[in-house]
Amino acid sequence: MTELLLTAQNISLSIRGNPILQHIDLQVSSGEIVALIGPNGAGKSTLVRVLLGLLRPDSGTIWRRPGLRIGYMPQRLALDDTLPLSVRRFVTLGIPATGARVRAALAEVGAVHVFDAPVQAVSGGELQRVMLARALLREPELLVLDEPIQGVDLNGQYELYDLISNLRHKHGCGILMVSHELHLVMATTDHVLCLNQHICCSGHPDLVARDPAYLKLFGIDGARRLAIYHHHHNHHHDPHGAVVPDSLPSPTPLEEAAHRASVEQDHG
Repeated sequence: MTELLLTAQNISLSIRGNPILQHIDLQVSSGEIVALIGPNGAGKSTLVRVLLGLLRPDSGTIWRRPGLRIGYMPQRLALDDTLPLSVRRFVTLGIPATGARVRAALAEVGAVHVFDAPVQAVSGGELQRVMLARALLREPELLVLDEPIQGVDLNGQYELYDLISNLRHKHGCGILMVSHELHLVMATTDHVLCLNQHICCSGHPDLVARDPAYLKLFGIDGARRLAIYHHHHNHHHDPHGAVVPDSLPSPTPLEEAAHRASVEQDHG
């Protein structure tokens, strides 16, 4: 049974007279992955800070379930290269935890091998996993992930999204995730909100993929990337690896647009 964790109603915010968020409604329930997507400057990270209580909106209301435990993974982490800090120490900053708990959290995200490493020496993908482990140490009922695959190579991106989906099932937590990787978001998300200062469209990924506002917001390139996602995930293969024709879905309007654009480019 799902439980409502967080709601936002009619959130608006301006900074120095510039409107950043306009009349935003949003909710996250337990066991649900909600993704915020949108172009740069759309207000995604600002909205996250408002939802976390780090910024106060000009208008609107935010409700968090009383006693809600939140694990937050920020978009960026700036560390002084001269500061001696091991992964173990970093993970426990402000979060008292035994070495055994830290090892367990790192093992859960596939990063236990960097337990004693200097945090400045780990790779981009390892650092994202370390920050995710730190968020998990709070035993969160809501995970808030701001660009969780930033600085990660393509294979690592797929692995991290699979990991995030598995964490949702294992812990039953709700997940609010900011991302610009449209094809991966559409593959792993229950509910998508397309943000460009206001909510342009929202709903299940399949519905958003057919919404004209989505194509207007992301253009043909976004349609191409979404078509790639459908190609790889919405059909079956026979034992020899060939696509089974009857398993192919009907093309969405975005897939048709992407196909036309591809043909025009090939014959341009």
